[in-house]
Amino acid sequence: MRVLSVVLSGGAGSRLWPASRQAFPKPFMKLGESTLLQQAIERGQACGTGDLMIVTNKDHVFLTKDVLGQMVDPPQTTLLLEPKGRNTGPAIALAALQCIRQYSGDTVMLVLSADHLVPDVEAFVASAQQAFRLATQGALVVFGINPTSPDTGFGYVEVAKVSREAQPVKRFVEKPDLETAQEYLATGRYYWNSGMFCFTADAIVAAFEKYAPELLAAARKTLDSAQEANGAMQFDLHSFGLQPDISIDYAVMEAADNVHVVPAKFGWSDVGSWPAVASAHTPDASGNTMPSDAVAIDTTGTHVQVDSHGPKLVATLGVHDLVIVDTPDALLVAHKGSAQQVKKVVDILKERKHEAVTLPAVVHRPWGTYAALKEEDSYKVKRITVKPGESLSLQYHHQRAEHWVVVQGRGIVQIGEVEHETLPGQYRYIPLREKHRLTNTGQEELVLIEVQCGDYLGEDDIVRLADTYGRA
Repeated sequence: MRVLSVVLSGGAGSRLWPASRQAFPKPFMKLGESTLLQQAIERGQACGTGDLMIVTNKDHVFLTKDVLGQMVDPPQTTLLLEPKGRNTGPAIALAALQCIRQYSGDTVMLVLSADHLVPDVEAFVASAQQAFRLATQGALVVFGINPTSPDTGFGYVEVAKVSREAQPVKRFVEKPDLETAQEYLATGRYYWNSGMFCFTADAIVAAFEKYAPELLAAARKTLDSAQEANGAMQFDLHSFGLQPDISIDYAVMEAADNVHVVPAKFGWSDVGSWPAVASAHTPDASGNTMPSDAVAIDTTGTHVQVDSHGPKLVATLGVHDLVIVDTPDALLVAHKGSAQQVKKVVDILKERKHEAVTLPAVVHRPWGTYAALKEEDSYKVKRITVKPGESLSLQYHHQRAEHWVVVQGRGIVQIGEVEHETLPGQYRYIPLREKHRLTNTGQEELVLIEVQCGDYLGEDDIVRLADTYGRA
């Protein structure tokens, strides 16, 4: 039996702003020692899956490759790169069709989300083995979570009788109101729909053919027009956009008659809010989850997270049940009871066209990262890191000059037609409209402090003349 992990890695994670942004969504956030995406990949590996398929946005390809590159034993991976979000229905249809082409139709697909937290991997493996057996018998399997509260934020799965064993699904129900959710909880016959699935590629394609033939036809056309390079499938924007924006639940699961639920024997969280993030940490005696060096006086039930360019001391005094998230460019202070409304903040920032919605404080690029340290009307200070062997594009700027100082590593700075070897402590001046490029020629990360001076300092004032990553 071949088992393939299919990890769906999408979404903006707006409820976890300011740590999660459109250009740095929840799967790439660290919870513990690793990112949620890495944890999902390793969960699949623990179940004995061989290769891996990740469905993600094309703009996140380098973030995804960074996660794989940091793993001790990364699996052989195929990337399906979406030009824009299109929900789980098309994502799973494309993955199934590619699975049949690349492997075989009887391959068992373990479909996981890249932004879930499952602390007990051993218990997850036991549930997955049960799902594998059902999948090889032709069933479409959904993992059901035993509800711990009448939560109105989840879809529910109903079964015929109270049992903790796998059984056929009676029906799927959408997010209920509180009174209905309380009724569901009282019966013991309802599970939360985890959004994790298991089936053979042939079985799910047959279900699409029966219940969502237009979606399947559009997915086939999308895959036929895809460009493949270095293990990644790039989809044409036009054909991809012709696929309906629909979830796998609406498209197939709610209509199919061969769906089974495997009750989870593991703890699970979709980490969908800051209180959920706090719950994933071990609290102190006062119920606080915060850095070990924080000073907390008359403080209870408070979560503090600090993502800064350097050490920052946090002190709280006389506060209770708060969420405090500090990033270099944004600060969130919210009562835990209002944390679900963080999306309203994001919506306001979108209306203002504020870049804090899209770009994180540390912006990831294929060659490394950059972060703004200070900005005024006529100057901006950045910290730039470049991976060994990588280089920025050959470029120039219409409206700003730049001053560069290397503080770690070694590299080549091209200014005009001249290349300058540059070591720590050495300085280079980039005049207005002069073409330039930075390449890391060392074995360690190169760190550069850049000071931009000019009337306009936007990221769109870049004219690329040549680029290793196809952006020129």
